[in-house]
Amino acid sequence: MDLPILEIESEFCKLLADTNRLVLEAPTGSGKSTQTPQFLLRGGFLQHGEAVVLQPRRIAARMLAKRVAWEMGESLGQTIGYQVRHDRVASRDTKVHFVTEGILLRRMIADPELKGVSCIVFDEFHERSLHADLTLARALMLQRSKRPDLKLIIMSATLDASELEGYLKPCRILKSEGRTYPVEIAYIDNRLASSDAPVWEVAAKATVEALAQQTEGHALIFMPGAFEIGKTIAALGSRLSAREFELLPLHSELSAQDQDKAVEGGDRRKVIVATNVAETSLTIDNVRLVVDSGQARVARYDPVRGINTLWIEKVSDASAKQRAGRAGRTASGRAIRLWSEREQAARAPFEEPEVRRVDLSEMLLSLLATGIDSVDAFEWFERPNEERLQDAVQLLRGLEAIDKDGRLTARGRKMSAFPLHPRYASMLLAAQDFGCVDEIALASALAQSRSILLRKVDKLVEKRREALWGDAGGSDIIAQMVAWEAALKERFDMRFCQEIGVHAQSSRQVLKVANQLSQYAEASGLMELKGVEDSPSSKEVAIRKCLLFGFPDRVCRRLDRGTLRCEMVGKRRGDLARESRAGDAELFVACEVSEIGRQGGQVNTVFNLCSAIDLAWLEDLFPELFSDVVETVFDERQKRVLERRVVRFQDLEIASKESLEPDPAKAAEAFAQLIRDGKAKLAKWDDEVEHFIRKVNFVASTFSEYGFDPIDEDAMDLILEQCCQGVKSVKDLKRKEVMPVLHEWVGRETLAMVDRELQEKIKLSNGKPARLRVDPDGQLTLSAKIQCLYDIPDTPKFCQGRAVPRIELLAPNMRPIQMTNDLAAFWTGSYEGIKKELKGRYPKHEWR
Repeated sequence: MDLPILEIESEFCKLLADTNRLVLEAPTGSGKSTQTPQFLLRGGFLQHGEAVVLQPRRIAARMLAKRVAWEMGESLGQTIGYQVRHDRVASRDTKVHFVTEGILLRRMIADPELKGVSCIVFDEFHERSLHADLTLARALMLQRSKRPDLKLIIMSATLDASELEGYLKPCRILKSEGRTYPVEIAYIDNRLASSDAPVWEVAAKATVEALAQQTEGHALIFMPGAFEIGKTIAALGSRLSAREFELLPLHSELSAQDQDKAVEGGDRRKVIVATNVAETSLTIDNVRLVVDSGQARVARYDPVRGINTLWIEKVSDASAKQRAGRAGRTASGRAIRLWSEREQAARAPFEEPEVRRVDLSEMLLSLLATGIDSVDAFEWFERPNEERLQDAVQLLRGLEAIDKDGRLTARGRKMSAFPLHPRYASMLLAAQDFGCVDEIALASALAQSRSILLRKVDKLVEKRREALWGDAGGSDIIAQMVAWEAALKERFDMRFCQEIGVHAQSSRQVLKVANQLSQYAEASGLMELKGVEDSPSSKEVAIRKCLLFGFPDRVCRRLDRGTLRCEMVGKRRGDLARESRAGDAELFVACEVSEIGRQGGQVNTVFNLCSAIDLAWLEDLFPELFSDVVETVFDERQKRVLERRVVRFQDLEIASKESLEPDPAKAAEAFAQLIRDGKAKLAKWDDEVEHFIRKVNFVASTFSEYGFDPIDEDAMDLILEQCCQGVKSVKDLKRKEVMPVLHEWVGRETLAMVDRELQEKIKLSNGKPARLRVDPDGQLTLSAKIQCLYDIPDTPKFCQGRAVPRIELLAPNMRPIQMTNDLAAFWTGSYEGIKKELKGRYPKHEWR
């Protein structure tokens, strides 16, 4: 075996003997994923413990373990084993465990000191999964405290080693240059790249043309998901000879047998159509052609919608290089990128870390369960967005997993023991009280898997389903459970499953997951029932009640019985799925909230996997989440204020009753708020009112010894409410007087002070008239015709000499011609020019 990584084995062992933190940079195809665990074995680093090798994907953990065991000439489960969610192959003799990243984090919860673990290997760390970030941070904390002997190895093909080195400091860095063959990179032209042809059609055409020129080796096509993979294989099937080529899918939803088939040898040339599971780690020999769609499905959290949604996005430049490198492992090859060279220049250099884009609730619960007292004090490799962190905190608080101070509750600790999203863990805990643990284990397995019900079925299958379901409790999840149990009785016979429209392979996977969850529940002591009723109808009610414990924030109410329009807790609106069995329910809980794109970029929210619920259940199970309040609201249609008695579950309105005679004080508050919001106005709150307020405030600030308060924002709010007393409709606002309310608010004594100290109409020292006003900027302004200011050489003072105004000079037509803060400077400066201009227009007026 001639792998580049073997050249640095001795240096690797030497460095690891001297340090407990090692960063290994090695390109794709160098052999780091399969050989590093063997270095640890041969170097004697696992004599007193095991190595845990973290992989970002289940398929990679399983296949790598199988490959390393084969290279060592052993059966899987001896020295080399693996563990992923719901699947484990290992023994007491196993020294190297390939695991998915969540497995190790859960082991840290059960055993915070990781007894028996000598080394942790973080493979493909450049993918920056949330699990990897948290596990590395937690392992560093452990190493710096109770386990200084624990060795940490971080491996990657594309990595910013300097940033990681700063985080791990002190650490050592080791590089393997690798050895790959030349790969010719080809791009499609701009016209084809911007065409409306489906990506699978473009890929099929490019693949067939390339294979016609390339007569050796396999082809590897990258697609974003299983749907696109199926379409691509169908498009290739009509273009390629089945005798010469074997068309094989490769993605995480396939059985282990089908996954192995894609990477193992065969008699024909292969065209493997894969998701990004084939981008790294997996060994696929003799690939000479790569066709890259440039896309991947990426989980992303939307803080507005509050869910993770899988979006098809463009892969980064680093990812595209990894994919292309697959064609140059064993010989020179070719990579065809289904985008233009111009578009390539705009690609992001690296993938965005998961910590920036996904729901954090499960990770936060696990983190708290490992013994972290404060999330704020946690040493993140990269701290997540604060808003998303708070969303996770809010959900955990709603599930009663943490208290109001953010500390883990006893319920939260029990929830953290399950390798599940906190919602499903909460459901399992509730199931103990309702005597339906096995049923909820099955419901959780179904809810987490893709639907076992085939979507496109004929009317005969629909008829069989309806007969099978009966009422099914007005619940989509219970309908799936009934169909699944029917298929189970027939041992998932393919023919029977087709007759009732059930996906047999998905149902088998659900069985595996449900059994695993039941085992987790039994190990946690959740199988002890409390004498609950065991009839089918009571079981259905129990299941639907348990769903509420997992989704208290997904309770929905129909808004209109004539449509599918609904509102969910959180003020979010959408449509009940048309095919839902909860269609007759006034209230229901939605286990899934999906987003459907529309033309024009709009997104419609659809509530799926729904179950009807009763109001009495909410009142019984969650009394603290109910409120019964009397509100005063403005009715847009009637243009008047109404009083409503509203019953709410959290912020979801459940029931209301209106009255046309609201409390007068609350009605006044409501109209005042409408005015503040700009939705209505008092017709007589005019410029005169605004100037009066400015005048009062000017005198209050100028004569502080008088001791009266200015009319500030708070005072104006109260005055506004006083003006709205007795108002019942918008029409009343037009007639409501304002100035009398202001005078009453200021008071007779203060009003006299204001009028005495700041009269608006005055006579100057020369006996000529002028006006004083306070402008919106708070400045006192003297306004007078130029002729009235003759014989006034300097700017006069007012308010007992405390206020010097600016001067607004008016033309004979009473229009402003100039503003000045220095009257004396005006007479000696710009006056002559103004006089010259105006004298010709107004010759009958006096001009000096």
